[in-house]
Amino acid sequence: MPFVELDTSLPAERLPPGLAQSLCAAAAEILGKPAERVNVTVRSGLPMVLSGSAEPCAQLVVSSIGVVGTAEQNQRHSARFFDVLTAQLGLGADRIVIRFYPLEPWQIGKNWTVMTFL
Repeated sequence: MPFVELDTSLPAERLPPGLAQSLCAAAAEILGKPAERVNVTVRSGLPMVLSGSAEPCAQLVVSSIGVVGTAEQNQRHSARFFDVLTAQLGLGADRIVIRFYPLEPWQIGKNWTVMTFL
């Protein structure tokens, strides 16, 4: 059950229509998970500073069970997410940062229990 959170200083009107849905589809493909399991949040118009600059930027956080736990996995994921984000947001790669967090099944609650028992 991946969680993908995009924070950006870009105003909402500068984001492409359907960004959350296209990010969901991209994350499902990149992480090898069904789209029905991917959770996406997009927050725009945030006051942000990246590398000391307030120029438009974005920060992506990707959390998931089993697919973001190694440097090799994240290197592959990073390249593919950068392709998506630079194309969708019109930002240079130097204005985007990605953080990966591995999750354990007991850390995600769903349907009155945790993923461990589903």
